[in-house]
Amino acid sequence: MKGNLSEILQDFSPITLDEMSGIKLMNRIDTKFVTTRDRLLLLLDMARDEYRAQDLSGNRLSRYETTYFDTHDFAMYRIHQAGHAGRQKIRFRTYVSSNLQFMEVKTKNNHGRTKKKRIPVSDMNLADEQKRLFLAAHLRYDADSLQPAIRNQFDRITLVNHAKTERLTIDTNLAFHNLVSGEERQMNPLVVIELKRDGLCYSPVLEMLRQLRIQPHGFSKYCMGSALTNAQLPVNRFKEKLIEINKILQKYE
Repeated sequence: MKGNLSEILQDFSPITLDEMSGIKLMNRIDTKFVTTRDRLLLLLDMARDEYRAQDLSGNRLSRYETTYFDTHDFAMYRIHQAGHAGRQKIRFRTYVSSNLQFMEVKTKNNHGRTKKKRIPVSDMNLADEQKRLFLAAHLRYDADSLQPAIRNQFDRITLVNHAKTERLTIDTNLAFHNLVSGEERQMNPLVVIELKRDGLCYSPVLEMLRQLRIQPHGFSKYCMGSALTNAQLPVNRFKEKLIEINKILQKYE
C-alpha cells in the first residue's frame, strides 16, 4: 500500500463533474463515520477497485470553506443538541478550486432523510432580495434573526461506486473558527466520512468499514464545531461524541 494520500488517490479511476451530474442525491439517506488519517489510508487501499474518484483538472482533493448561520439564541444548534427531529441548517459553501459559492438550506425529517435546497450566490449578504425569497420558501426562521455562527475549512475526497448509486465524501484537514466566541480548533488527525445514497441500495464500502471497525458516528460539522469552540452552548447530548473525538485528537498531540 502506498503511504501518501495523494498517491493512493491517483490509483483510482477518475470521474468528472459532468459524469456525476446524475448522482446529486438531493433527497437521500446519510450515514456518517469518524476515523483517523491512518485508517483512511487502509480504507482507500481497499476501495480503489470499487470506486472512482472525482477529478477536477487533475486534483482529487478539493478545498471547501463553509460559513454556518444561526439565530442569535442558536435555535438550530439547540434543536439538534436536544435531539429533536425536523431540524434545519443554513450555510454558505464555497468551492475554492472553482470559486463557486452557494447558499444552502438542509432539512432533516423524522424519517432520517435529508433534503437540500440551494442557490448560487456571490456573497453572504442576507439583505439581498433573492436570498430572502429563497429563505422565506425553505427556512423556518426569519432572515432578520440570523447571524454568522461558525466557519469551517476542509479538504474533500469524493468517491462514486461504479453503479453510480452512491457518493462517499471523505473530509480531512478540518478546522473551525467560531465567529461568535473567536475560538479556533484544528482537527487535522480526524477524518469524517459520509455515505450518501437514495434508499438502501447495496454499498461496497460498508463491508470495508466493518472490517476496519469504523463504526457509524453522527458528526454534524456545525454542531461539533460549535460545541468545541463555544463554551456557552449546551453539550449534554454531545458529551459522549466529544469525549471520543478528543481521545482521537489527543493520540496525535
